Amino acid sequence: MEIMLLIIIAGIGYFVPSVVALVRDHPSKGAIIALNILLGWTFLGWIGALVWSLTGTRRETS
Repeated sequence: MEIMLLIIIAGIGYFVPSVVALVRDHPSKGAIIALNILLGWTFLGWIGALVWSLTGTRRETS
């Protein structure tokens, strides 16, 4: 049972950058999701997707 819980928590953690990009309606959310799926298994790929999902959503208002 503990193994199953650990797998579920790890799976949720793996997709945190994708969820952040979707919630923030990031302009590059498709690319962030692709990066997260394809390179998220490497720690650097996951960190890159997370940082990217947290930047660049400010829009100018006039």
